[in-house]
Amino acid sequence: MSESPAAPHAGLDPVYTARCLCGSVRLDLYAEPGPIDLCHCAMCRRAQGTAFACNAPIAAESVSVATGAEHLRSYESSPGHDRVFCGRCGSPIFSRTTAAPGVLRLRVGLVEGELRARPFAHWFVGSKANWWPITDDLPQHETE
Repeated sequence: MSESPAAPHAGLDPVYTARCLCGSVRLDLYAEPGPIDLCHCAMCRRAQGTAFACNAPIAAESVSVATGAEHLRSYESSPGHDRVFCGRCGSPIFSRTTAAPGVLRLRVGLVEGELRARPFAHWFVGSKANWWPITDDLPQHETE
């Protein structure tokens, strides 16, 4: 991930932009995010404050912090797993793990415009919120 809009994507138009709630952090995405996974684990539910997190993998090298790098904060929620958020408004931005250092798990609700990616599976349904029924036909996995 580049914290400068100039390199390595100089002269290219981003495929998408993504913004936090307050607009302080803006990301330029230079590639299509991967399929959207719906994570129902307790950590994601707590971090998002919702029934599940909507994440899509994207190569870190395809993401540039266009504005607001100084507002990015990180919290290591478990060993080797960082959750990055806006320090002004608290919006979750992405997570990253030492197990996959070149990949970010982008919070797709931040992306402006229409994504091509679609949800492909529910994960950790064994710990899902009891008040949220899953009513679609996507595959469901008890754990990873």
